[in-house]
Amino acid sequence: MNYETQLSGDAVIAIDEDAARARRRRMLTIGAGVAVVLVAVAAWISMRGGKPADAPTAAPAPVVTVISPGQSKVARSISATGSLAARIDMPVGVVGEGGMVTRVLVQPGDWVRSGQVLATVERSVQIEQGRSLAAQVEVARADAKLAQAQLDRAKALVGRGFISAADIDQRTATRDAAQARVNVAVAQLKEQQARNGRLDIRAPAAGLVLTRGVEPGQIVGAGSTVLFRLAQGGEMEMRAQLSEADLLSIRPGNSAVVTPIGGTRGFAGRVWQVSPVVDPQTRQGIARIALSYNDALRPGGFASALITSGSGSAPLLPESAVQSDARGSFVYIINGRNQVERRDVSVGQVSDEGVAVTSGITGAEKIVTSAGAFLTPGQKVKPEMATRP
Repeated sequence: MNYETQLSGDAVIAIDEDAARARRRRMLTIGAGVAVVLVAVAAWISMRGGKPADAPTAAPAPVVTVISPGQSKVARSISATGSLAARIDMPVGVVGEGGMVTRVLVQPGDWVRSGQVLATVERSVQIEQGRSLAAQVEVARADAKLAQAQLDRAKALVGRGFISAADIDQRTATRDAAQARVNVAVAQLKEQQARNGRLDIRAPAAGLVLTRGVEPGQIVGAGSTVLFRLAQGGEMEMRAQLSEADLLSIRPGNSAVVTPIGGTRGFAGRVWQVSPVVDPQTRQGIARIALSYNDALRPGGFASALITSGSGSAPLLPESAVQSDARGSFVYIINGRNQVERRDVSVGQVSDEGVAVTSGITGAEKIVTSAGAFLTPGQKVKPEMATRP
């Protein structure tokens, strides 16, 4: 029994050793196959240039359009704010003795001509006084006519000796006195008529009615408050507040563009007067910009102005080239290594031709004209010079 068991155990051990040797031979065979495959792949890669077909390649540098603007002649401009007003503000009040207003004939916003009646004052007493003076004129003329007739008859009788020369002189003096009384009566009548005419409140010049401060039934008199305000010719102006330094560069005749606050439309105007004094408190002076009438220009409103004060040289860039962030305005330039660099700039006047850059660049740099928002400082790019029209 024991002998048989020992034989059985020796057989099992022999079988296990054979199986292990078989597994080792298979592993060696598989390893040799894998090595052969790797050698083949390496040989194939070397034949293809040393890179596998599906190996990732470096992304090409993006192409960006650049421009070297140089120096262009651009207008120098000054920004200012101020209020709108009538260029010539005409207050209209009572010229004559006044009285009770019977009619008001205009409203704010109406256009009036020179001498047009704006309001009338009750004049019944003055009319009767005028009639009385007109009657006195007729009486004086009748006396003058009688004195002239008596003088003519006396001259006809002087040759016959019925009238002396002294009588002729007396009658001539009587005629002259009567004629003088006619002139006095006529002058008094005209004076009364002028007084009556001054009871009409009239426009001193053609223009636009801005305000009305009187109503029918109101009692007005000399020295009363202003009844109407007119803008002569409807002309407006902006009274731009400027610093002392800016005032030095402004001259009458400089062009300007005025934009009322809350609007987007600009109105062309010209500086017609520069303040000869500076406010000692604010250190500012006023430049008055003349404007043609437009219903969007309302006296008392606030506006901004861009005043052209001359011309100079500066780089002129398209608007797409200038960007801005919390640090201010900037452009991207391409350096000698074809890398992107940020350059902070100061921006001047913006016009249809482009944006004038007052500082930060000279114009000789290669400046990115578009797609700057997709670039980052230090990025490698391929610059391509823009074709100028």
